[in-house]
Amino acid sequence: MSAFSPAVAKPMEAPVAPAASQPVQSPVQRTLLLCLLLTAAVLVAYNPVIHNGFLNYDDGLYIADNPPVRAGVTWATVKWAFTSYYEGNWDPLTWLSHALDCELFGLNPAGHHYMSVLLHAASAVLLFLLLQDVTGFRWRSLMVAALFALHPINVESVAWAAERKNVLSMMFFLAALLAYGWYARKPGLGRYTAVVFAFVLALLSKPQAIALPFLLLLWDYWPLGRVGALPEPEPLAPSRNVPKWSIRWLLLEKVPLVLLSAASARMAMKAQKLAGAVQTLSQVSLSLRLETVAISYVRYLGKAFWPSNLVALYPRPTTLYPAPQVGAAVVLLLMITAAVLCARQRRYLVVGWLWFLGSLVPMIGLVQTGAQAMADRYAHIPFIGLFLMSVWLVADWVAGWVVASWIKDRSLATRWLAVPAVSCLLVLGTLTYRQVGYWHDTASFWKRTLALTQNNYVAHDMLGAYLDEQGLKSEAVAHFQAALAIRPDDMPANLNLGAYEHSRGHLPAAIARYQVVAQYSGDPGIRSRAYADLGSAYRQTGEPTKAKQCFETALQLSPNETIAMVGLGLIAEKNGAFAEAVRQYTRAMTVKPTDVGFLLLAHALQQQGDTDEANAIRERVARFSPDLPAAQEMAQSLLSGK
Repeated sequence: MSAFSPAVAKPMEAPVAPAASQPVQSPVQRTLLLCLLLTAAVLVAYNPVIHNGFLNYDDGLYIADNPPVRAGVTWATVKWAFTSYYEGNWDPLTWLSHALDCELFGLNPAGHHYMSVLLHAASAVLLFLLLQDVTGFRWRSLMVAALFALHPINVESVAWAAERKNVLSMMFFLAALLAYGWYARKPGLGRYTAVVFAFVLALLSKPQAIALPFLLLLWDYWPLGRVGALPEPEPLAPSRNVPKWSIRWLLLEKVPLVLLSAASARMAMKAQKLAGAVQTLSQVSLSLRLETVAISYVRYLGKAFWPSNLVALYPRPTTLYPAPQVGAAVVLLLMITAAVLCARQRRYLVVGWLWFLGSLVPMIGLVQTGAQAMADRYAHIPFIGLFLMSVWLVADWVAGWVVASWIKDRSLATRWLAVPAVSCLLVLGTLTYRQVGYWHDTASFWKRTLALTQNNYVAHDMLGAYLDEQGLKSEAVAHFQAALAIRPDDMPANLNLGAYEHSRGHLPAAIARYQVVAQYSGDPGIRSRAYADLGSAYRQTGEPTKAKQCFETALQLSPNETIAMVGLGLIAEKNGAFAEAVRQYTRAMTVKPTDVGFLLLAHALQQQGDTDEANAIRERVARFSPDLPAAQEMAQSLLSGK
């Protein structure tokens, strides 16, 4: 029997019977038990996350070094979350989620990580309840949910603190799907409002959910069967006894959701453009984008069925792919599409495949943002389609094989099918457990990424930045130079090499690097840092006017650039404007408190006559500073113009 041909007998697993035909509590208790089992599986597989720290891959920018988030849930934070486009994102609900974590756990990474694990467990349970509700199949639904819960492709979304937006958006996305099944059985304004509300929450967490209206049309086709008659071999679950509607009405009822998707996409694009993350066609050609789309779809398929060598960043190539590779990818995608379209008796194949293709469109690379060709986090929603079509196909295939063989005991066949299913989940759970450990610390994280990828200049940049913070200057410089060897226009590497020359006192060389970044970088954050460092260099060369202009430009680009604030404070203090110096130092310490900054503030207060307040600050620094002599030496060096 062909894998895509309909089984001639009833499926091996019959839909869940209505509760009225069984003891009232029995189905509920079984469902509750399976939900607890799913939750326990997630908690075990992701348990190593409690030992993981924050990484230098956005965790600092989003959480540890983000003043509104660190402040916890306040009205100021709420206002900031809904009005800012911080770091190229407009995800207000995610910011509030991070702020709540800071309120509860401070900057203890374990609390932040475990909250993401709990959200992932909640999504797995919601997926199980959703599929059981709309299909009537308990064990198939459980298998799909378990694959989602334990597949290592999702580790990036769960174990990366900065990617809270993915797990939060997914939970509300699934809640919207669940509400839609409720609405489809008895359409009404109240039920439709529940769908809209859950969808809005998903979009406010991350715009990855914008494909929902399209996915709901697939849901109408199968499993809800709101359009057309389901094929005879497809048994109707009690919950799928929904009214039929015309295509026109099904499209019309999606219009409000499409408008919400469009608004969310517009906000996301605005945020990305403000951050300078959107690549133009001159930077990434249309041909390379289209080739990357085809190759990435196939690579995602490979990761779904053979999840090995998973890393945080798969770098986008700078040249076109080999023609045979592109051709093979296109042919494979067309063959699978043709096969599922021909299998009309198995609607779940069409739905699962189009779910995978369609939900990846916003992230597949037609609009280029960042340096990645693909990312594990982008598979969070799309892989549900692959899991669904795979589980249903295997179950129906085995059912047809059982009928055609000497095995007549369906319950025996079901138990035998459970053996490979459980084995598969155990393997995936083990891989996930190991994958979580790779996110343990910054150094091992980026070293592994470099070991498993080629020409990954971003990984070189990030590892170099970490080594530089640890005082390993020569090792850091080697990585910055490696990044430039891969991509000469890599602005972070140029900026960091400028900082290295600056630290060695080679001010002309440092200024040259800073000027290149300030002039050519498309990232406002990087340009701001370049102008701030340029201002510091000019201040040391005795050019305060140029220095002040650079500091002010840096603050225009990024209002929270503390180097620029401190620089303006130093210039003001040297000019005798002590009140202005106090204002700038105070502003900087509000954004990013440091021992050196507080010592500078104390010095300015002393100069303007506030001796008691200055001494109080010095006493606090002396009490809590991990290295007071080093902080004092640095503060004195800055005050002397070095």
